[in-house]
This record gives sequence, C-alpha cells and structure tokens, in this order.
Amino acid sequence: MVDAPSDHTASRKTALDRYFDDSTTKITVVIVTYNSAGVIADLLLSLPDGFEGANRAETIIVDNASQDETLSVVSDLVPEATVIRMTRNAGYAAAINRAIHRAGPSDAVIVLNADVRLRAGSIRHLVQALADDQVGVAVPRLVDESGTTSYSLRRRPTVGRAFGEAVLGGRLAGRFAPLGEVITGSGPYETAGAVDWASGAVWLMSRRCLEAVGDWDESFFLYGEETDFALRAHDAGFQVWYVPDAIVEHIGGDAHHSPDLWALLTVNRVRLFWMRNRLVANAAYLTAIALGTSARAALGRTTDRRALAALVRWVRHRELPTEAGPVESSLELGHRPQVRG
Repeated sequence: MVDAPSDHTASRKTALDRYFDDSTTKITVVIVTYNSAGVIADLLLSLPDGFEGANRAETIIVDNASQDETLSVVSDLVPEATVIRMTRNAGYAAAINRAIHRAGPSDAVIVLNADVRLRAGSIRHLVQALADDQVGVAVPRLVDESGTTSYSLRRRPTVGRAFGEAVLGGRLAGRFAPLGEVITGSGPYETAGAVDWASGAVWLMSRRCLEAVGDWDESFFLYGEETDFALRAHDAGFQVWYVPDAIVEHIGGDAHHSPDLWALLTVNRVRLFWMRNRLVANAAYLTAIALGTSARAALGRTTDRRALAALVRWVRHRELPTEAGPVESSLELGHRPQVRG
C-alpha cells in the first residue's frame, strides 16, 4: 500500500513556500513521440492548463523517426519547442536521455507520454511534492477517458509477488502487499505517499535525483526502464511520491493487445529482476513468470503465447524481442501499458 505521509508538516510547508516563492524554479518538459499524430495534439493543447501555477522552462520533443504527421502537429501547436529528430526508433529511455542532455538549466524534468492529457493545475501539485528533498520522483493519479482511476502504482518485484500474480491473477493478488506487484483496489489511490515505483506515463524528477541516479537504462528499449530508474533512485536515498490531487488522463493499454509489446514487457520484467538478484531467486522468479504466462497461453491468449516463446529465446540465447524484428517496426512509443493482471 501507499505509505502514510511523514509527520513533518510544518517544515515541509516552509520548504514548499520557499520552493514556490522562488521565481527561478523551472521545469523542463520532455515528450517522446513515435507515430503519435493521433494523440499528440490533445497533450500539447493541455499544457497551458496543466502548468497553471507552475513554471515551464522549455519543451523538448524527441521524435523516434515517426512516419506520420506527428512533427507537423508539433510545429503547428508548439513552434517554440525544441525538436530532436532521432534517425531510428531508438526506444523510450534513449529518447529521454537525449532530451535531458540537451536541456538547459532547470530544477526538475517532467517526462510525458504523447497519449496523456493534463488536468488543470496537475503539474503544480507534482512540483509541491519535490519541496521535500527526500522526494526524487513525483507521479500523478492516472485516469482513463471515463475518469476512472487506473492501477498505476507498483510494488517492488519479488518472487512471492510473481507467484501470487501467477496463481491468483494480478487484480486479486494486488490487494495484498506480499502477493501482488500492481497495487489494486481504490483505497491506496486516495492517499498521498511513497511507493516503490509507478507507471511511467508522467514522471516529474528533481534535478538532484537525476544527477544522483544518472541516465535511464537504454537496454530496456521500452518497459522496465522506469522500474529500473525508480529502484536506483531508492538505492540513492530518494522516494517516489504519489500525488492523488495531480490528475492526468492516460489512454494507454496497448501492451495487452499487442503480442510483440506483451513479449517485450514479459522479458524485461525478468531481465530487470535478474539484474538485481542472485541465482536462486532469479530461477524462482523466472519459474513464477513462466508459470503464469503458460497458464494464460493454455487458455488461448495469443499475447502470452508470444511472450512465452520470447522468454524461452531470451533464456536460451539472450535474444531480446526488439532484436527479433517485429517489435521495433510496430512499436508506438506514444502508448504505454496499464498492467492490470
């Protein structure tokens, strides 16, 4: 569950007053696009309302070699934006790194999916969380197009949670902290507090956190990079803070319908765990993921059949789905998953 806020309200308010009274507080906006012409306009039109009460220093668009009209839409709506044109679909993390390295001085960087729409004042609420030096990343409440809160908060990956989700399914397992990685149920989403990590559709990161943690890991291409960054932020002494008053609409959901994306997500879950744990735990985690994937594949889920095959290829040959060909050609980085088990 989301941790309760720490009991230092007075000192936190004093820090917050300094943070917002300082007119030099600036936020760099980073948006990654890939064939995002159908969704990017809504995000760009929502920026002025979303940044009400906050200071947008600059907007950087990193385009992963779109083949549609994405950049024409960007040029029409935000001609002042800095546009970085990648020569290929280099992945989400690579695009973020390029933007951060290119950005001018700022106090924080916010990364936005192309398929989100900011509600009025949402960014100001996120910036308030960064007034606490312990908070390195602030994340909003994500809602779908109907306004329903999405299950965007996550717990640290463990063997027990992998088995819990394999046996019970993500939605049921997520109600119990030892059994599920995805936090489910409405209660935890009503209270601000620290979480292990969260979906990467909207992330506000303090400059001090970015400098301490370093670049995003580009080896993940897509899925797993935000988990990796959040866990490294924890290692460096920072918190990921959930802010329910910051509301952002997110379309998302492609991974559940695309066999290629689901295969990539599944393999990257295992890769990330293996990077941080030892042999016995790694074997147990792989077994749990394979068990759940096999069970769903046996029920006829095409996405899990593809994921199981990709997992076998990775274990045997360390072959990533992106290297097999179809993922990169079909991938739309403007859409990221809301994993609900």
